[in-house]
Amino acid sequence: MFDTIVPMTTTYVNDAIFWIEIEKINPNPYQPRREFDQVKLKDLSESIRMYGVLQPLVVTRKEVYHEGAGMTVEYELISGERRLRASKLAGLAQVPALIKHGEEDPQLKLEMAIIENLQREDLNAVDRARSFERLAKEFGLKQAQIADKVGKSREYVSNSMRILALPDEMITALEEGKISEGHTRPLLMLTDRPEEQLVLFKEIMMKKLTVREAESLSRRVATEKIRNKGKYLDPQIIEMEKNFTESLGTRVRIEKNKEGGTVTIDFFSPDDLRGLLEKLNNKAVAAAAPAEIVANNVDDRAPADVEKEDNQDLYSLKDFSL
Repeated sequence: MFDTIVPMTTTYVNDAIFWIEIEKINPNPYQPRREFDQVKLKDLSESIRMYGVLQPLVVTRKEVYHEGAGMTVEYELISGERRLRASKLAGLAQVPALIKHGEEDPQLKLEMAIIENLQREDLNAVDRARSFERLAKEFGLKQAQIADKVGKSREYVSNSMRILALPDEMITALEEGKISEGHTRPLLMLTDRPEEQLVLFKEIMMKKLTVREAESLSRRVATEKIRNKGKYLDPQIIEMEKNFTESLGTRVRIEKNKEGGTVTIDFFSPDDLRGLLEKLNNKAVAAAAPAEIVANNVDDRAPADVEKEDNQDLYSLKDFSL
């Protein structure tokens, strides 16, 4: 049974615009977008309900012959996924579509879908990176070729694809909008130092670091790497730095010299500093708890010992405040 389509008044030499039943349009298997903002989709559906679909979708048309059952026509979407979804929400039975003939090339379908989304700025950073990666892996395109096809610079394509080198949890955070694309730059600077990269990522998430603050931290790590290159690092110092970092929830560095050394603790705001002091106070109190229990019993210490310990308490962290 033949499919019925009603042509619109606008026609083209090789392509034509028709009204096509929504249910007969299959989605584009090369659609680069994975997430669609449901609020914006609903807004678009309301607009379509009032004014109709102002820009036709782009589809391919394929005739399928069935033995003993005649012929049916199938359509596959090339571009216009949001308009198709919004039209379904609006309850439309048919939508206007531009039928492209001879556009069965998978690469071309992917290219057109990417280009449309880029022009509308509808792709998030991860979807864009994955789209470029598909063009490179599935169709063997070089970064310069991809750049030419999508109208961007080679550096833009290269930097986009680098995002996929991040660990999965960081890519997911970017997809969900928990970190920005700008935050990926300092994280990528620490690709060869996964532990430092993870610490920076957690600080970005927990402390809501700006891109500039994250970049400053990342550069500091890179500088230390250059400074310590070829220099013997005490495993005990490295372990203590790790323990300090985990305990305080921020980066801690220990510099050792002949007479002692310094401990550097990172913080990003007065509130952050107060939080660190509170943690140190709590740890000092917890450490003193056994001594307090003993103090509740009979004190059999010598007077000289009592005076010595009281003097030491003058320098306890709990006696200091901001």
